[in-house]
Amino acid sequence: MSATSETAPFRARPYDYAEARLIADELGLAEPVAIALVRRGHRTPAAAREFIAAAETHDPSRFEGIAAAVERITAAIGRGDRITVHGDYDVDGICSTAIMISALRRAGADCDWLIPDRLNDGYGLSESSLLALRERRSGLVITVDCGIASADQVEAIEAAGIEVVVSDHHQPGERLPACPIVHPQVCGYPFEALCGAGVAAKLAQALERALSGDDSLPLRGLDLVALATVADLVPLVGENRHLVRRGLEEIRRRPRPGLRALMEAARVEPERVDEGDIAFRLGPRLNAAGRLYRADAGVELMLTTDPARAGAIAAELDAANHERRETERAVSNQAEAALRELPDDLRDAPAIVVAGEGWHPGVVGIVASRLVERHGRPAIVLAIDDRGRAKGSGRSVEGFDLLAALDACAGHLDRYGGHRAAAGLELSADAIAGFRDALIAHARTVEPSREPREASLVDAFVGADALDLEVAEQLAGLAPFGQGNPGIRLLVPGARVGDVRPMGEEGKHARFNLSTGTLSARGVAFNANGVLAAAQREPHDIAVRLEVNHWNGAVEPRAVLAEAYARGAPDHEPHGHRCTDAPAELWWGRFDAEIARDPAVARPIASGAEPERRMLDARGASATARIAELLSSGARVMVLAADGGRRSGLAEPGAIAGSEAAACSCLRCPDGELTRLVADPACNLVITDWQSLEADPGAAGAFEHLVLVDPPSGPGQEAALAGTGSGFAHRCWGASAELAEMCWDSEWDLRGPLADLYRGLGAGERREDALRALLVGTARYGRSPEAAARTVRVLAELGIVSGCDEVDARTLRVVSSEKTKLELSGAYRAYLETHQEGRKYLQSRRTEP
Repeated sequence: MSATSETAPFRARPYDYAEARLIADELGLAEPVAIALVRRGHRTPAAAREFIAAAETHDPSRFEGIAAAVERITAAIGRGDRITVHGDYDVDGICSTAIMISALRRAGADCDWLIPDRLNDGYGLSESSLLALRERRSGLVITVDCGIASADQVEAIEAAGIEVVVSDHHQPGERLPACPIVHPQVCGYPFEALCGAGVAAKLAQALERALSGDDSLPLRGLDLVALATVADLVPLVGENRHLVRRGLEEIRRRPRPGLRALMEAARVEPERVDEGDIAFRLGPRLNAAGRLYRADAGVELMLTTDPARAGAIAAELDAANHERRETERAVSNQAEAALRELPDDLRDAPAIVVAGEGWHPGVVGIVASRLVERHGRPAIVLAIDDRGRAKGSGRSVEGFDLLAALDACAGHLDRYGGHRAAAGLELSADAIAGFRDALIAHARTVEPSREPREASLVDAFVGADALDLEVAEQLAGLAPFGQGNPGIRLLVPGARVGDVRPMGEEGKHARFNLSTGTLSARGVAFNANGVLAAAQREPHDIAVRLEVNHWNGAVEPRAVLAEAYARGAPDHEPHGHRCTDAPAELWWGRFDAEIARDPAVARPIASGAEPERRMLDARGASATARIAELLSSGARVMVLAADGGRRSGLAEPGAIAGSEAAACSCLRCPDGELTRLVADPACNLVITDWQSLEADPGAAGAFEHLVLVDPPSGPGQEAALAGTGSGFAHRCWGASAELAEMCWDSEWDLRGPLADLYRGLGAGERREDALRALLVGTARYGRSPEAAARTVRVLAELGIVSGCDEVDARTLRVVSSEKTKLELSGAYRAYLETHQEGRKYLQSRRTEP
């Protein structure tokens, strides 16, 4: 699986690991948290600290022209004029209206509100708005979450003798309303991404400061601003992070009666409410009233101080939400049926248009989104009323500009508007067929996007060891999550799933254990039992969101399953992945060199200088995850093992992270193989052994990271780190040094190999290839030339075999069968001492703190 292929299910942005380490050190953060911050653009300790603090805020006076708006409102209050707040029927409009009404009431104003009907009036100011304002004899109308694109309507309202103040955050029209405006983009406010409620709260703050003469008055209604900011899907960055975080704190500490009742209906704990609860539980219930009926109930709910009245309204909204879901399900099923009934050329066309009588206009946008998800094409869903009028919504796909498509079909439409991804429209039912043909004809002229399907972004690669409470709590500090700041996605490569237990109604969800190596973490999956069944059979790369879970008084980390990816074979053979035995000539050359070496002379130890590399202790962590993480940064990685061949499976993280991989064990590979791989710039991952490093420390200089998956087996190997240049060295071995000890034994514990060689020669003299095969042995990972030479040297010194001095002949035969003690061989005693020293050294590495 390659994260850079067109079919890659996930990818990770390259980053500078040194920046992440600096942030982790200075802010005391776990490494995955620091990496996530750097990947998201917070690349210095100061930037990361600022993001975590979420303290950005700006004074309302930074809106150019807000003083004129405040002056007009205070004048109307002073005259005793009726002030009408004109809002919108979604959560943002409801909260904006409640914020402004609250401020006007505190100022003693004569005020009321007007929320248009979604079905009859549509969005924003309209002719019906003017009629309602006249009937109410309003002297001033303050728009909230609407009005900036309604220059003509504002002109008509003011012509009727009604003053207007516009506060909004939507995209301005070609002509601005001729009245005081409070708008973050139009008015040059330092942060342009406020929602309507955020703008209304700033206007209310400026008003109350002007009336009181106290410029220190804080922003009020933060709970409603938080609710609207999350529900309106504005980016949760900059000042919005501050507003949502403070608003959530206010809800948890002292919820207003309406919010308390709504949370009770939605089964949300006030003390634990977060942005997810707003997005998926509270927001939909407030939106339901505006979708199916009128949104006034939502405004009243946010304004009432009577808990009983709040409870009654919340129950109504909860019932409306249930009705909305049933309505949405019914219309979605009918829309799919309508699509199936179309002729083949229309059903399979590059754009979908379906229509139905009696479909509720309040859910057609959601249904259009469902069609896009299922069919991967732009979709328009139209609801036909009893007057023969069709109102609908459309949703698009990547690479298709829906608003431009409607421009091309404008002759069939009475009204439309929107943007590239979503739009609303109205037309006669008789025009639907012509509109469908025109839209499909336009869609055929649009070249399909050749962009690969957008892969899911991964913020950090981790093992089960990192899915702990400390990391979960630190990740929670990066909240609020949502638009512009999605939840942190962690990828656990090569994870196994076990102990799956059904959870929830009808067992749709499940609890499970997620393990890498010997460590495991608790997880939960929603609507994903099928995925878990597959993940139990074989390792998967598991994407999760790590959260703090509160349950029955316990606080624990919980990994929430996002996606599970089967670990298919890479679409290419990783470069140099397989170890290859040295050719006979090279093998015998190394054999001869070891025979000639005096075993009593200690091998030279590299300089005792401290390594330039920073040593990082990651013992017990997942080596697979660590390698994948480092490769994903874009850096080159060398893995140091006791035996590169036995550790060649670690090349798989290279495929995960989109790098070419190489494995080399210089115990058995040809001379120069490591040098060749190091010199190949396509090789971002090289797996080799400590013996190789000891022989040529400079080979590691081309790699920013050394990952030590096995401990060194002697001071000479460890000292070699000093010659590897700058960068990072990650100690990743666990409590057990079993593989390192086994590899060390295979090189220096000669009792077994000596017996094998003696028995093998009992059948007669061995020559050339047959002798080499006997010396290498039959195990999967055969003896190195050096280990083979040691066995021959010992038996030759004891007078048991002869032939090792006959280089050209390459023969070996038994010349004595008399029993003797191995210790009589000086070479054996030297090798035994080396073996014992290495064993002792490895034991010390297992027990070091």
